[in-house]
Amino acid sequence: MMRFEKPRIAAQWRIAALFFIHALASGAIHTRIPDLQLQLGLNESELGFTLMGLPVGALSMFLFSSKIIERLGPRRTILFLMPVMVTTPALIPLVPNPFAMFALMALNGVAFSVTNIAMNVEADRIEASSPDRIMNTCHGVWSVGFLLTALIGAVARGLHISPLVHLASLIPVVMLAMAVVVWPMKAAAERPHAGSGRRRLAWPTAATLGLVGFGLCAGVLEGGARAWSIIYMRETFEVSAFVQSLTLPALLASMAIGRLTADRFIDRFGPVRVARVLCLVSLLGLSFVALAPVVGAALTGFALIGFGICVTIPLMLSAAARLGDRPSSENVAATTLLIQSTNLLSPAVLGWIAEGFGLRTTFGVMVPIVVLSFIMANRLAPRSQDGAARAAASS
Repeated sequence: MMRFEKPRIAAQWRIAALFFIHALASGAIHTRIPDLQLQLGLNESELGFTLMGLPVGALSMFLFSSKIIERLGPRRTILFLMPVMVTTPALIPLVPNPFAMFALMALNGVAFSVTNIAMNVEADRIEASSPDRIMNTCHGVWSVGFLLTALIGAVARGLHISPLVHLASLIPVVMLAMAVVVWPMKAAAERPHAGSGRRRLAWPTAATLGLVGFGLCAGVLEGGARAWSIIYMRETFEVSAFVQSLTLPALLASMAIGRLTADRFIDRFGPVRVARVLCLVSLLGLSFVALAPVVGAALTGFALIGFGICVTIPLMLSAAARLGDRPSSENVAATTLLIQSTNLLSPAVLGWIAEGFGLRTTFGVMVPIVVLSFIMANRLAPRSQDGAARAAASS
């Protein structure tokens, strides 16, 4: 028994560390966008065009990412594309126009999407061969990494460190971390599936659509909060810019805490019950935001929303990976494609609602989406073969 314990633990800490590295590499660019706008002399419409490069690049790869991951394996996919993800932001301060920035953002989106799917597939394979749940913990570690890189960016801006120096300094850090964590990784066994083995495009299926119905609330609530929470605070309350900016840390910190502690409750109560309780927490958070009479209530609402959606995406991806009708990478890619499409479209739709009816109403109209997630949570129920696999791994 002890002979297998150390390799299993090593695989778990390596995949968790990989999620941290991924967040560190992918999050830095977001903190320097205002500086890059001034440096390149972009107006708001030009900046909006360049920022579309990231989701355009990401969405363009989701249908094909499974073929890449199945051919190369998650480890080699990450080794090839993580350097692209950390290098492209460092090149943006050197470009002469928004078209070049768009191209680099699109390339960054390609690398982000494929590495994101690859590490989730590998995390699921490690989880499947172990009696321990790790997917939510991995996503919690990712949230901690994203918070850290955001804080580093804030400090860099406060110290007037140029975007070029800041973003380029991450390259050797990420490369060294990959050499320590990713290079020695041993590939976990692929989940069994009933597919033909022919590498297909990762089109959504009825089963993945059902899971997206559950995960939709996380995409809409998180996307809406990132795009509109600070504006909501600015237009609803007379507070300083610093207080306005506390909405995202409140949401991200509670999300990280929830992800890091959720696995023990999921093991005890099952994913369906935990997911439905957290849907109720999300509803409470939306109520706080929509009706908040004071700043403290609004910040509490955003923290509750973050906690309420903390495990929605990890649970959706785990359930997609174990469907068994085709390679897990295809189902993970298909669900991620639909959720990312929602993230691309929801801020614009919510903005239209905000313009016509106000920002409080904007957060209020998200309630039916959370209700849909509550109903669709039954799609998370473990299948019989999953229980058998876990029993075999623990014996």
